Amino acid sequence: MTLAHYQTQFDQLLDRDDAHDPIHQIRKKAFSKFLKTGFPTQKWEDWRFTDLSHLKKQSYQISDGLDDPVTIIDRSTYKMEGVETIVIHNGHYQKALSSHHDGIRVLTGPKYINERSGQIKTTADDPFDLLNTAFMDSCLSLMIDRNINLTTPVRILVISSGIDPIMVSPRVHVDINESSSATLIEHYLGDATSTFQNSSLIFSIAENSHLDHIRIQSNPVSAQYVANLNVSLYRNSQYNFFQLSQGSGLGRSNIRVNLKEEGSQCTLNGLSLSVGNQHLDNNILVDHFAPNCTSSQNFKSILEENSSGVFNGKVIVRKDAQKTDAEQTNKNLLLSKKAVINSNPQMEIYADDVRCAHGSSTGELDKDALFYLRSRGLDAITAKSLMIRGFAMELLGSIKHKGIKNYLIKALDTWIMEKTKK
Repeated sequence: MTLAHYQTQFDQLLDRDDAHDPIHQIRKKAFSKFLKTGFPTQKWEDWRFTDLSHLKKQSYQISDGLDDPVTIIDRSTYKMEGVETIVIHNGHYQKALSSHHDGIRVLTGPKYINERSGQIKTTADDPFDLLNTAFMDSCLSLMIDRNINLTTPVRILVISSGIDPIMVSPRVHVDINESSSATLIEHYLGDATSTFQNSSLIFSIAENSHLDHIRIQSNPVSAQYVANLNVSLYRNSQYNFFQLSQGSGLGRSNIRVNLKEEGSQCTLNGLSLSVGNQHLDNNILVDHFAPNCTSSQNFKSILEENSSGVFNGKVIVRKDAQKTDAEQTNKNLLLSKKAVINSNPQMEIYADDVRCAHGSSTGELDKDALFYLRSRGLDAITAKSLMIRGFAMELLGSIKHKGIKNYLIKALDTWIMEKTKK
């Protein structure tokens, strides 16, 4: 899919829009900037280990949203107990299939543009966020009112289906207003023959608020997936993030967290499970702007067969961010001689009164530990499975919601069972 093909698809999108719609000019500005930057190449530092050539080979089409998800989607397949679900199908918000708590206001279409136009017009220079802005489908704004404690998790379910190669561009803003708390699940899956999913999520977490955010990426391996996440934290707010990434032939997570005011905290945990020729890439930037803030990163990858992965994590501590406490850990388990991981933890520190640490380790299953387990009567498959599970469970143990934790543990156990039997 050359830039010329994207231009053709963009022209079709403009023809579909109302020329007087305010989104028209926002799209044009973003696409103009995208054409100037183009797709990242491996000459870019943050993209050295990720090849995007497949995106140029496939001719993805925009999703026109005319399909009927009520007849296409088997809701029992995507059911998750104990959650409210907002459904996005092939990039388009499906109100008839969605439910949410009364404390959440959902804006889409013109109401979204009126609420968010100032933020969208000041687009970043990231090419995938620009592309998302230009092609955004049913953009959504979720607003949680002040002093609201949502005890039921909210799931944003992004489903892709169909036989034609399509590009979907969901864009969601989430505002957690003062002294509120919520659990949000971001869930990607589907059965599309070929999909380019390019999503953008923007979070604003106000003073004294708390958000637990769980991302589950379970796309088919035929999918190409890029997720752009931008989080802004304000005074005494807290953000906890967990990502399970096990789908897509190419999966890239761009995670940006800005600790803007004093006392804010973030915890970022991630588990990647790759097999075959999958390539899963995590690119993380945590930026400390204010004093007395804390951040923690702990990412793990388990790689089988010819799969590959990237951990490129950076922490920046600005000059005024005294009393910062930041740590960063990356651990990787290679189950095959052909599997490859590229790990690059980084810290840029411009303040002098800080506590910062980072580290990375990569290895295979401990043969002595395997031998010990075998000597206790376990067969080879059970012993191997037990060690893989132990490596991953440290992260899953951090999930507070019991139902979500059990869902993730089941997904992990299924993956281990399938891979260790080979």
